[in-house]
Amino acid sequence: MIRIARLTDYAIVLLAYFARATEQVRTARDLAARTHIPLPTVSKLLKALSRGGLLVSQRGVKGGYSLARRPEEISIAAIIGVIEGPIAMTECSAHAPGLCELEPACPVRSDWRRINQAVQRALDGLTVADMTAPLPQQPATSRRAHAAFPLRLLTRKTP
Repeated sequence: MIRIARLTDYAIVLLAYFARATEQVRTARDLAARTHIPLPTVSKLLKALSRGGLLVSQRGVKGGYSLARRPEEISIAAIIGVIEGPIAMTECSAHAPGLCELEPACPVRSDWRRINQAVQRALDGLTVADMTAPLPQQPATSRRAHAAFPLRLLTRKTP
């Protein structure tokens, strides 16, 4: 199973909360109370998101955190990158060569890179603003066609 870390999930929840009220400065305590994420976790994530350039911290009596950019400009890929590092489905699809001993002779290395690029594009195309919008209802036939799409996209033609 491919999973994102719980901290990344929580970071997306926090940023989606910011997206609903972009003009407001929020404190860690306020966010913890509203999202039900433990305060130490919220504090840790706010610092990481601020260091990663997704939030701006403001000191003082009316201090707290606010979005560094509009919600439409913050991709889910950027959040994952800040919390977990670069997106890579396998060692050989990472941008650091030599992490896998089988890399030089691997027959599916380019396929994993293609998969990694597809995942990266999908996450780049999804923003914090998208996470706050309700999911549109699709007819059952449309859902089935959409579910088959990745298989067609990744199927390799043989000569």
